[in-house]
Amino acid sequence: MPLTLTRPDLIRSANFIAGQWSATPAARLAVTDPATGATITEVPDSGALEARAALDAAHAAFPAWRKVPAKQRAAIIKRWNDLVLAHQDDLGKLISREQGKPLAEGKGEVAYAASYIEWFGEEATRMNGEIIPAPLPGRRMFALREPVGVVAAITPWNFPAAMIARKIAPALAAGCTVVCKPAEDTPLTSLALVLLAQEAGVPAGVLNIVTASREKTPEVVDVWLDDARVRKITFTGSTPVGKHLARRSADTLKKLSLELGGNAPFIVFDDADVDAAVDGLMAAKFRNGGQTCVCPNRVFVQRGVFDTFAQKLAARVAALKVGPASDPASQIGPMINDRAVEKIERHVQDAVAKGAKVLAGGKRLPELGATYYAPTVLSGADARMACACEETFGPVAPLTMFDSEDEALQAANDTPFGLAAYFYSQDVRRIWRVADALESGIVGINEGAISAEAAPFGGVKESGYGREGSTHGLDDYLHTKYICQGQLD
Repeated sequence: MPLTLTRPDLIRSANFIAGQWSATPAARLAVTDPATGATITEVPDSGALEARAALDAAHAAFPAWRKVPAKQRAAIIKRWNDLVLAHQDDLGKLISREQGKPLAEGKGEVAYAASYIEWFGEEATRMNGEIIPAPLPGRRMFALREPVGVVAAITPWNFPAAMIARKIAPALAAGCTVVCKPAEDTPLTSLALVLLAQEAGVPAGVLNIVTASREKTPEVVDVWLDDARVRKITFTGSTPVGKHLARRSADTLKKLSLELGGNAPFIVFDDADVDAAVDGLMAAKFRNGGQTCVCPNRVFVQRGVFDTFAQKLAARVAALKVGPASDPASQIGPMINDRAVEKIERHVQDAVAKGAKVLAGGKRLPELGATYYAPTVLSGADARMACACEETFGPVAPLTMFDSEDEALQAANDTPFGLAAYFYSQDVRRIWRVADALESGIVGINEGAISAEAAPFGGVKESGYGREGSTHGLDDYLHTKYICQGQLD
């Protein structure tokens, strides 16, 4: 089906540098529909030249932008929010077409992205400093919060609107300027959002975006890593890439926000409301086809409710409608690319070979297309299986039985990752014990949908550091300057 938008000009096929849309270089990158493999359009396959031009523009724009009063910056960001919401249908269609998620989820992501833009537009006027009581007479001491400088944002493909909003909105609110490299699979949503930011009044050079293929991305990002003018890197993606960015940032001591891999546990205790736990897992696991960093990757169910939970979950999962975003009934869309499907298939085959039983799904759906995989429930999963130690990033829920609370906690924490964790219990004493014991930056208690613009989002251990959203998310784009004035007596 053709991609029909109310505003066709939202589909951009150029970089945005220094306030201008530039189609250079001549090399092009095809953006495809994961449901069909058909090309939607082509964007620049940029390299070092474009990355440096974007950085030059951001660096030149920073002195003026940081001096714009916070109230004026806030007004611009709020206009951006209004434009995003006004184009929710078009942006939702664009997300669904290039990323594959059902249209209802695509529109929902736009609203989620806008919530961050609105939040940080309001936070721009709340960057208060401190007056510090002086230890000596004749002094005044202050702590001021200032923008760090040029920010390089590297965003993932699974939430092409929300992730760019969650990074760019706080940067603009703080008074930083931005260079951005969106994921090669989903650059169109990011480009459309930048167009709306331009229309909202973001000055030339303050926000710059360059697109690049998987092969050319290191060339683009290395320019920003090596240049001391970039004072912060914000990245969402894999832990190995995050570690590389941290190492390469060391020479210029850049500030980093790294939201990296996850291996989230989902624990159901005997005293849980089983129906609520099934609802929570459906929301947490199968949103976006399981392609989210906070998806439960390991599901631990206590022996007393295991059979009931497994039966109810399998029935719900088997009833999910799989299909392209063009079908309004679709609840699970295609995976992002062939590599994603191959990993899912490998994990399921490995689990079955090691004794797991398929309760639902467990196979490709070639009648729909090469990138479709049936939502799957596995019973009898254990720590020997790849799905227990690698992030599957797909619609697969492996169930593991446990007996004691200590056993569940040990298994849940037995991972180098610590982004999100979930558990269901109605025992208030257990709730606080388990919440305290889980080694995770985010914990959902009797709740599967945990993300919100007012809440800090981020992990511990090898899931990264820094926070997005909330006042803590704004702090990551600021540094503190201490000022001491003497001889006042």
